[in-house]
Amino acid sequence: MNRNFFGTDGIRGTVGQAPITPDFVLRLAHAVGRVLKRTEDRPTVLIGKDTRISGYMLESALESGFNSAGVDVVLLGPLPTPGVAYLTRAQRASLGVVISASHNAFADNGIKFFSAQGTKLSDAWELDVESALDELPVWADSATLGKTRRLDDAAGRYIEFCKSTFANELTLKGLKIVVDGAHGAAYQVAPKVFHELGAEVISIGCQPDGLNINHKVGATHPEALVAAVLEHGAHYGIALDGDADRLQLVDAEGRLFNGDEILYLMVKERLSRGGVSASKRASEHVPGVVGTLMTNMAVELALRAQGVELVRAKVGDRYVLEELEKRGWLLGGEGSGHLLALDKHTTGDGIVSALQVLQACVRSGQTLAQLLSDVTLFPQTLINVRLQPGQNWQASTDLATETRAVEIELGDTGRLLIRASGTEPLLRVMVEARDPEQARRCAQRIADTITA
Repeated sequence: MNRNFFGTDGIRGTVGQAPITPDFVLRLAHAVGRVLKRTEDRPTVLIGKDTRISGYMLESALESGFNSAGVDVVLLGPLPTPGVAYLTRAQRASLGVVISASHNAFADNGIKFFSAQGTKLSDAWELDVESALDELPVWADSATLGKTRRLDDAAGRYIEFCKSTFANELTLKGLKIVVDGAHGAAYQVAPKVFHELGAEVISIGCQPDGLNINHKVGATHPEALVAAVLEHGAHYGIALDGDADRLQLVDAEGRLFNGDEILYLMVKERLSRGGVSASKRASEHVPGVVGTLMTNMAVELALRAQGVELVRAKVGDRYVLEELEKRGWLLGGEGSGHLLALDKHTTGDGIVSALQVLQACVRSGQTLAQLLSDVTLFPQTLINVRLQPGQNWQASTDLATETRAVEIELGDTGRLLIRASGTEPLLRVMVEARDPEQARRCAQRIADTITA
C-alpha cells in the first residue's frame, strides 16, 4: 500500500489546502483513534502545538476527532516538539501529537505523532492509519465519547526535564547567552531553561503573534542571532527553529557552528571523560556515530582520528534515528542542526543539544572554537539542476563518465554526492573538497553534463 498523506515526518502542507483542512484533520484523528482502540480500551492522547495561528483550528479538529472515537485528550498548549515526546512518555499516554510545520513559514502547518515511548512511529503504523482513513467513521455514542482536559504547567515540567540533562555539578553562571526562539514553540521555555541554570539570558524571537514564526529569526535565519550576540557582547548564541528540535550555535566572535560541528563536539566531550586510551574510550562510550549523506567529510575524518566510525544515513532525522536504533548507538545528527543523543532523549531536541555543548565548554574551560580547533569543515558547493520532464539522468553515460572522473580527481581529499529531490524535479549536486575552487569547478562540471 502506498502512502497518500504521510511524508518523512508526519503530514504537512499549506493551511486551507488539502490535507491541512479542519475536516480532514478531524477524520485523521478519528482514524488514529480507531487504530489505537484496537489494542487499548480507553486511550489517552496528548496534543501540543507551536505558535501558528492555525494551531487553534487544527487543535479543535484533532480534539473532536479523537473524542468522537472514544479517545481522551490532554491539551498541552504551545510546547516544543521534543517536549511533547517527553511528556507522552512521562504521562504514560498512548500517543503524542504535535501541530507544527517546524521551520516552515506560518502559512503551513502539519501533524506528527509520537509513540507511548516518545519515539517516531513505524511505517506500518502510518499505513494502518491511512487504511483506517479509507473506512467509514464509527462515531462513539454519548456514553463512550472521549473527554478533554488541559495539563497544568506542561511547560514547567518540560523545563525541569531539560535542566536534568545538564550535569548537576555545573552551572552557567557568568555566561551571557542570547536565545532565539524563532517566535515559535520554545518562546517561553528556552529562555527559562538557560536562566534557571544560571546564565544571563537575552531573548530574541520570543514574541509570537501567530504570523511571525521563523520570520527572519531562528535556526533558519541565524544572521539575527549573530547580530544580537555581537551587539550584546554575549558569550554564546542559541537559535532554535519553530518547533525547537533544530539548533544553531554562535560564539562570542559571531562565528556560526552547524550541526556537523556540534555533533563532533558532543562525541569529543564524551570521549574526554575518564583516563583510558582513546581507542578504549571510543569502543566503550561512543562505538559509532550516524550522520547523513550530507555530513561534512572533515567531521568524518576527525571522528576516524578519534577511533569513532561514522555511518551515513539518508537525509532526514527520521533515517538517522532508524540507523542509530538498528546499531544500538546513541549519537547522530544532521548539519541542519537536528541532533540526537538517545541517552538524554528519545528524539532530537534543540535545547538539550545546546546544553550538551555548553556542558562541554563549562567543564573544559574552553570556548567552542578551541574545542573544535581540530576540525575545519571542507567547503561545499551545492548546485540544484532542474530536470526536464521524463529525463532519465540515471541512464546518462556522459554523467556516469564525468562522475567517475570527478571522483578520481578528488580522491581522498573530497567527496561527490548526486541525489534527486524528493519534492521537486531537481537533481542536487554536492561537491566538497579542501580547495573551495576545486569543489566549485567539479560541481559545475557535473551540472553542465546534466543540462547538456
